[in-house]
Amino acid sequence: MAIKKYNRRLRIRRGIRKKISGTAERPRLSVYKSNTSIYAQLIDDINGNTLAFASSKELNPSKKNFNVEDASTVGKKLAEKAKSNGIETIVFDRSGYRYHGRIKSLADGAREGGLKF
Repeated sequence: MAIKKYNRRLRIRRGIRKKISGTAERPRLSVYKSNTSIYAQLIDDINGNTLAFASSKELNPSKKNFNVEDASTVGKKLAEKAKSNGIETIVFDRSGYRYHGRIKSLADGAREGGLKF
């Protein structure tokens, strides 16, 4: 029996989360993408707090789909919010998605915004 794509991603995600944990000084950048938007948040796993977040819905709520440029803009916006909270370095959690396309674009946008991975 073949493993469904969603179950495959969740299994990879659990393996990633065993290795990665965010702190207040170096939070975890968690990414989620749906068919219509992309979401990113900085999480302090020790205290269970979200320190900053950004999404493509926040930038342009009337737009139905997002592309690579929108993902890059979300990364830059998140980096801007992180800088205002005094966050310089992060740990990247791709949530089981391949580091390609929109996920890579979001990470590159966050790097352009000044975050260090």
